[in-house]
Amino acid sequence: MTTRIDRRFEELKSQGRAALVTFLTAGDPDPETSLALLRAVPAAGADVVELGMPFTDPMADGPAIQMSSQRALKAGQTMSKTLEVARAFRQSDAATPLVLMGYYNPIYIYGVDRFLRDAKSAGVDGLIVVDLPPEEDEELCLPALKAGVNFIRLATPTTDDKRLPAVLANTSGFVYYVSITGITGAATPDPAKVAAAVGRIKRHTKLPVAVGFGVRTAEQAAVIAAGADGVVVGSALVSALKASLDRDDKATAKTVTVVVNLVAELARGVRSARRVAAE
Repeated sequence: MTTRIDRRFEELKSQGRAALVTFLTAGDPDPETSLALLRAVPAAGADVVELGMPFTDPMADGPAIQMSSQRALKAGQTMSKTLEVARAFRQSDAATPLVLMGYYNPIYIYGVDRFLRDAKSAGVDGLIVVDLPPEEDEELCLPALKAGVNFIRLATPTTDDKRLPAVLANTSGFVYYVSITGITGAATPDPAKVAAAVGRIKRHTKLPVAVGFGVRTAEQAAVIAAGADGVVVGSALVSALKASLDRDDKATAKTVTVVVNLVAELARGVRSARRVAAE
């Protein structure tokens, strides 16, 4: 079964360029602004959109994304509301792939079968659940694949050739390569190391490889895009959003514009890259 994610990466491969994958947290800073942002970023150049599922203990995330989860939860965001945001987005955008990213706990509480049914009907294309290892595939990964939802796995600098086949076994859509060890937004990736890692992963899979964690500028995005199939940007966008809020963390007239402008800048960087990725 071909998904929107599969189609989008095929389309971009034929154009000879990488995808810009953007991350924002659902409900941050409030449900209305969150939906406005989600609807605006594809036109600004986002090829795939990731929507964070707010959680009280996002252990793999740095301060920027942790705070975005807190703002969303404080504004009343729930899993049901996150799925409503996804549904509202899909009603006005039939083409852009939508990935929900987060942790297993909120999905488990919502109920796996119910979650997959509601996510699929809302137009969600893929899941990234950072705290479910391959050994737990029967919990969510295999049911998601059965439901026609891509399950996107993370590979890291510490995922060696012995571990990689297990990580890739039931992965679909794309592989998310975490370019640094540690939390999101903590450091800047080393382009040479990233290119070597992407090449190594590609020897094990035909799936596209998108690189995230630490990409903040158009220049960095361009360098990463030269050797990867996608560039994921999250902390930089969430930080820009935060900087646009008032002292009570409420949206201002410039919130959407600030984020959209940064997406456009990153998209120009990605599109300017000369592809050197090994096929």
